[in-house]
Amino acid sequence: MESHRLYTTTKPIKLFFFAAVPGAISMLASALYGMIDGIFVGRFLGDTAFAALNLAFPFVIINFALADLIGVGSSVPISINLGRKNEHEAQNIFTCAIIMIVAAGLIIGAALYIAAPSLMLLMGADGEFANLAAQYLRVYALSSPVTTIVFAMDNFLRICGKVRFSMFLNILMSFLSAGLEFLFLFVFRFGIWGAALATCSGMFIVAIIAFAVFVGGHQTLRFVRPKFRLSMLKQIIACGSPNFLNNLAGRITSIILNAILVRLGGQDAVSIYGVLMFADGFIQPIMYGTCDSLQPAVGYNWGAGRYSRVRAIEKCCYTAAAVISAVSAAVTLLLPEQITSLFMGECTPEFMEECVMALRIFSATYLTRWFGFATQSYMIAVEKPIPASLISVSTALVFPVLLLLTFWPLGLTGVWFNFAGTSLLAAVLSIFVMMRQRKDLSRADQLVASAEGDAE
Repeated sequence: MESHRLYTTTKPIKLFFFAAVPGAISMLASALYGMIDGIFVGRFLGDTAFAALNLAFPFVIINFALADLIGVGSSVPISINLGRKNEHEAQNIFTCAIIMIVAAGLIIGAALYIAAPSLMLLMGADGEFANLAAQYLRVYALSSPVTTIVFAMDNFLRICGKVRFSMFLNILMSFLSAGLEFLFLFVFRFGIWGAALATCSGMFIVAIIAFAVFVGGHQTLRFVRPKFRLSMLKQIIACGSPNFLNNLAGRITSIILNAILVRLGGQDAVSIYGVLMFADGFIQPIMYGTCDSLQPAVGYNWGAGRYSRVRAIEKCCYTAAAVISAVSAAVTLLLPEQITSLFMGECTPEFMEECVMALRIFSATYLTRWFGFATQSYMIAVEKPIPASLISVSTALVFPVLLLLTFWPLGLTGVWFNFAGTSLLAAVLSIFVMMRQRKDLSRADQLVASAEGDAE
């Protein structure tokens, strides 16, 4: 099996460049489109539409969170079962996961479509601001049954060794979405719903192409008659819960922050937060693509009991995350005016001054973020959902809320300091998690060596 040989025998450094670099490139393409999306909305539709997009976007991510739970949660046991050469169980988990994602998309999409106007009012928005945000969210909600499957297909393609094809699909999706958004907003003069429609259309086309790859039954993963079992569902939920909780907790935090920002600084404060998130939306996917692309390799080797190889692969992951973070910190610190101007064509001097200060404070986030991010990815790949969930929930919700209270006297400046403080606390927590994991790995290595000695 080609994917098995790739992940279990290729030298770690070579594997890193084969798997992680295309993963990073594909996420870079997605990140570039995310920036283009913000630029197009801000420049073609204006400040109110840009703020509305940022108000609605946490709910868009919640819409994808359940699909991500199932996609990531199923890919970990699939990889481990393939490492153990239990192929039938891997096929069954794959098939059941696809069915679950489509069903979840129908249910969550319907709920968000109905609730969209009320959710925006609860956020403190009104008038055109609330109406535009609801329009944007409803397009994603209608498309949910098909578009949500894109993220899971990305994981499944990598498990099959289709790393470059997965990269191609992500690049294609970004180009399609960007082209359609330019057409819809600049040529047809659609409103903010046109921006959402462009993204969903690109995702729809790519989802169909990805789905077709598995229909012929020629891949490592193929569709079989599904057999749902409670133990399988528990395993999927356990393995996917760190990512799900991170997405859900992160969006809850974004909703809280947006509600606070609306009251502290109005639409301008929400727009500055949007600039920070769009800048971060360019950086974080690159780190995610690098670490996530190595998860199948880690899972394969973990399932096969090759713990020393797991450590070698993870060293590459940590090093790459550290380099990406260092470069990101430098760029954000040195070019805040240019970053602000990308999204806000015309703004007042007061807005520019506040946004520049916010970006410079925000740049400190990347000095420590890499460690917590890579550790969480590692814990997910080796079926350690509890420590991974602890890191994800603490990073996405617990630490930010605690620091919001701590920095409250500083007003808006305290909000900008929140991100760097959260990242530092997450790194400290991750150090304790890794110290515990090293002890477990040492015991596992001893057991493997003992078993090999007995066999001889």
